[in-house]
Amino acid sequence: MVSGIKTKDNTVGIKFYNKANALRLGNAYKEAVANYLNAILIDRNNAESYLGLGICYKHLEEYEKAIKFLDVASKLQQDNPQTFFELGICNLLLGFPCKAIKNFIRTIQLNPDNPDAILQLGISHELCEEYELALMIYQKLIENSPGFLKAYEHKSTLLMKLDKYKEASNLLSQILKLNPDYYKAYAGIGLCFDKLGKKMDAIRYYRKFLSLKPFCEQATTIRNRLDKLKFETPQKEYLYVCK
Repeated sequence: MVSGIKTKDNTVGIKFYNKANALRLGNAYKEAVANYLNAILIDRNNAESYLGLGICYKHLEEYEKAIKFLDVASKLQQDNPQTFFELGICNLLLGFPCKAIKNFIRTIQLNPDNPDAILQLGISHELCEEYELALMIYQKLIENSPGFLKAYEHKSTLLMKLDKYKEASNLLSQILKLNPDYYKAYAGIGLCFDKLGKKMDAIRYYRKFLSLKPFCEQATTIRNRLDKLKFETPQKEYLYVCK
């Protein structure tokens, strides 16, 4: 039985709902919207139809419509963490991080073990320029979910933004202990050493990054920086670190 739809009276509504779900999962969002709307016309109290409709509008980048229908879903079903998570994401995408905070807090209250919601809460506080609170949230997430690399990445990026390069490089080194092939960490550590004036260390990590991702968008910028470092570094030292 689908939550919110009475199978006895609304067989047609259930068919529309199930078809909408299948279309949404197949990334056919426009087609799914039409079927969710038909399901809602038959049963206006089905929270899951409003949720699915909101998710479709999010993927179609119609965020205001998404929020409108997700808000209805949250009122009809107040204990579904996915609804509040999607509301938070849509507020972030609309550029309203401070509004997103309450949605992610509600998500975490309903599902305390959702690392993505905790991460998004930290991102929201960061976008609201509440940096210390964001750092605290990222750190708590690292402690509770030590394998969740995105938490390390976001915290280290914020630390670099705050010119705390030594702390950031230490954190990025922890990522490499967990995953030596996490190429972004090499670029980040290289930048940290570069900012700290440790040119030889910067060169070493930049080169490691390029060995892993030679054709990515960031590679051109790093190659240009390496050329400048080569010019600034005595040839003997540069050749030594490049061995």
